[in-house]
Amino acid sequence: MVSMEILKVNETPVRTSRNFKINNIKLEDVVLPENVMEFKGLQVLGASKIETEVEVGKVTYGLGDVMQENVREMANSKIRITASQNNEDVKLFYTLDDENTALIHYVEIVAEKDLNVTIKYSSSTNYSCFVNGIIKIIASGNAKVNVVAVNLLNETSHYFVSMENVLQESSEVQYTVIDLGAKNSVQNYYSNIAGEGANNELKAIYLGRENQVKDMNYIAELYGEKTNVTIDVQGALKDSAKKNFKGTIDFKKGCKKARGDENEYCMLLSDKAKSIALPMLLCTEDDVEGNHATASGKLDDKEIFYIMSRGIEKKDATKLIVKARFNKILERIADEEIRNEIVQEIDRRLD
Repeated sequence: MVSMEILKVNETPVRTSRNFKINNIKLEDVVLPENVMEFKGLQVLGASKIETEVEVGKVTYGLGDVMQENVREMANSKIRITASQNNEDVKLFYTLDDENTALIHYVEIVAEKDLNVTIKYSSSTNYSCFVNGIIKIIASGNAKVNVVAVNLLNETSHYFVSMENVLQESSEVQYTVIDLGAKNSVQNYYSNIAGEGANNELKAIYLGRENQVKDMNYIAELYGEKTNVTIDVQGALKDSAKKNFKGTIDFKKGCKKARGDENEYCMLLSDKAKSIALPMLLCTEDDVEGNHATASGKLDDKEIFYIMSRGIEKKDATKLIVKARFNKILERIADEEIRNEIVQEIDRRLD
């Protein structure tokens, strides 16, 4: 194992004042695996065309040079899936256990037709696990891709994932991100919305407790005419958990009549929880529409009192409010078994 005193990752695409302390995240005592064995905890379901002899592709932003190089040099799981049949339902389940505590992986998905993808990370061990990966989606013209990415790792683990999309003409990529696990969970999400009429939608849920750290850097660049992007993030923090949200929508030259919307809301369930948010709109084109909003706050005491007046304990009243806020995003998950597993995890982590 290679230890690093401070690991600086997940740079914003545009620098902001140092006073915000959000241009990147600095993590202490993160250990990058030096020697890794082949990862044997992957289960693949529903894919008709799979390749494992895959060259790791570059990402536009990602988590930084150190983490990208780690995937290029040390990947112990690589897979390319090509969806040439309509409405394939692909599931990738990564399970870390006592024998598989390090996953360094690359996933490339080429969607020639409509496609559903579920990627779930879970751990069946109490050991600290390490995940570093790149997920790349290429959506061909007119293809509709629905991706669900779920982090259920134990809370001593480290989770680093770069997600990148390329959207061609009239394609659509819908991403649903559920981020519950890991001690440090760091995500970089980038969409190149290149094709005319392409549409990208990202809906995300995060829940942090104890000393968990959540760092999200969501970036969308709109190049094509009449393109659209929506970023909607709902979260909750309890105990001493911390969250950084960085959302950037960039209207590039040529994207006339494009629209971008981003919204992030954090429920603070503790006086010690810390939430920082940086929404950004960048523009080099006219005749576009951009909207952004971010907010955080404690739960409404009157709402809690009303629920408790119906004979429900305060803890359960809090759960009801949080899950009600999450529910519209959870409803996007078609797989009932996975959706129920997520709801049970939310219940457990809110106890």
